[in-house]
Amino acid sequence: MKTAVHFGAGNIGRGFLGQLYFESGYRTVFVDVMEPVVDALRARHGYPIDIVGDETERILVEHVDAVNGRDLEAVAEVIAKADIASTAVGVNALPYIVPALAKGLARRFEQGGAPLDIIVCENLIHAGSFLREKLRAQLPESCHAALDTQVGFVEASIGRMVPVMTGAQKAADPLLVCVEAFCELPVDRDAFRGPIPNIAHLKPIPNFDAYVERKLFVHNMSHAATAYLGKLHGHEYIWQAIRDDKVRELVAAATAESCEALARRRGLDRAELEAHRLDLVRRYHNKALADQVERVARDPVRKLGPEDRIIGAAKQCVEAGVDPRHIALVAAAAMHYENPEDPGAVRVRELYRGGGTFAVLQEIGQIDAGSPIVAWVADGEEQLRREGWIN
Repeated sequence: MKTAVHFGAGNIGRGFLGQLYFESGYRTVFVDVMEPVVDALRARHGYPIDIVGDETERILVEHVDAVNGRDLEAVAEVIAKADIASTAVGVNALPYIVPALAKGLARRFEQGGAPLDIIVCENLIHAGSFLREKLRAQLPESCHAALDTQVGFVEASIGRMVPVMTGAQKAADPLLVCVEAFCELPVDRDAFRGPIPNIAHLKPIPNFDAYVERKLFVHNMSHAATAYLGKLHGHEYIWQAIRDDKVRELVAAATAESCEALARRRGLDRAELEAHRLDLVRRYHNKALADQVERVARDPVRKLGPEDRIIGAAKQCVEAGVDPRHIALVAAAAMHYENPEDPGAVRVRELYRGGGTFAVLQEIGQIDAGSPIVAWVADGEEQLRREGWIN
């Protein structure tokens, strides 16, 4: 049986990659530092996934093991022998897996192992290049040529929605994951160093940079828009927010702007973009997913970053000659997101109180005073105030 090594035994790791590997006949070894999860996976060698919708379908993922990510020797051993590897640890945690991964790759190179492709499932543009350079800095120079020729850093676009589990769900089974039915893993076709593996639901894509931008500026942007606007209208769940006619209207308008910019800049088909937009709206209606507004809205500092889903979408619109008036309104809504338990939200609100919208755009979005985005965000804020969304 082939072996897949996956860094990150969280919701995406167990609720998506683990399922794909199991369905493809792989044994999956999870690498994580959460000892209760690692111990449970070792003891049970499997876990349940609930696919939720109008009806719930439970599947059992089997042929599973786990190693503690702090045990560099154990991680190196499984990496040296792996047939495929992947990551889904979160952007901020990605550097922390580098020492163990580097040790495993060095051992693999020494043993003359086959090329290893690493599917990088992180919400970061150029995540593959980022991970490669972190590993280059960790590995001795004698390994650099092998790193370039024998290791594929295959960027992926994660579209499956996996909400945070409730306390009651975790108490019932700490390994259970609830997911939506959507199950596709688009990856960069041209980044593989070995043969493209036969993995269920894997979708090798050419022109992958355009696909990543579609994920970020259509899916992620519209999801964030639903959350921030929904929060201003007092909604707790994404399904409630998207069923609010006014929220849905503004989300649709913002998404249409981003789709038009992608069509102009990247040559993506307008009909396919529109079908994708409508499918996202349908998926956001999934009440059984119980996706919380606060989960999706979390960390507006990152979401208002210069290349991220909101400001990045606005900038690509300007580049394409599209007025991002509704995306700018979403940015204004994000600046008014209140959550005292979210450090990012607290920081944004502090910046806003100190200097208004421009202070946030300048400090977090890295937008200069001459950008038309500044005026559009101010206009969006005025519209929200005029229509009673904000005071």
